Amino acid sequence: MEFDLEDPFASFKEHQNCTVSQLFASESDHMPSSNSLTSTHSHLSLRCKAVSFVLQVQFSCNFDPFVTYLAINYLHRFMSRQEIPQGKLWLLRLVAISCLSLASKMKNTPFSLSDIQKQGCELEAQCVQKMELLILGALNWRMRSITPFPFLNFFISLSEFKDQAVKEALKERASEIIFNAQNEFKILEYKPSTIAACALMSASHELSPAQCSILRVSITSCEYLDEETLSKCFNLIQEMVRMETNETMMDRSTNFLSTETHMSVLERNIKRQRI
Repeated sequence: MEFDLEDPFASFKEHQNCTVSQLFASESDHMPSSNSLTSTHSHLSLRCKAVSFVLQVQFSCNFDPFVTYLAINYLHRFMSRQEIPQGKLWLLRLVAISCLSLASKMKNTPFSLSDIQKQGCELEAQCVQKMELLILGALNWRMRSITPFPFLNFFISLSEFKDQAVKEALKERASEIIFNAQNEFKILEYKPSTIAACALMSASHELSPAQCSILRVSITSCEYLDEETLSKCFNLIQEMVRMETNETMMDRSTNFLSTETHMSVLERNIKRQRI
């Protein structure tokens, strides 16, 4: 059965009556290890290259963005537990491709190694299979990752918005913000539920300012969230959204396609993190 990122326990009988509290209780098990959040610049640079490669493959092979998001989740969790030596780009690409392969299997999405090989990445299927087993072991076979997505409907329900169109618009924009946040390494410091809550508040601030305070009050009153942590995460996401808006305006004003690559975006974020 296909893994649904919005309902990570859907296919397990023992979790059919899974409560929201169980989601909050389990989410930390699907985050990078805490000691990796103070990584050196060289380690962050390796992650940058790996994430960039995944995003490039997504673009060239037209992967479902949920597959890519899941693969990057695996990638961060694995690289926070397993050190990859500097200078071994082939190994980094092997890890990235293996994470994509595992995510594709979880999402029941076709994955063609030959298509990736056409991009100039020569890896044998047997090597990918061996790396998949190594990744599975490092992640303790916890592949049904709890991401921000299953928390969106919960937080929207707290606000008691009546207009279904408003709720759908908020969810769609919040999901877009979450996808874009993959390029920001500082976001890894926060739990999926916190990221979901702040993405929704940011979406509401943008799409429905008059109702933003209502949503914010309902979210900050949630017993599972810390208000100070929410504030820090919200400020980070707002900074990301402002940068996104400024870049879009610059592209439109100059009237040409941006030549900025995924790699340059990620490198810029690393430089900002060092400041």
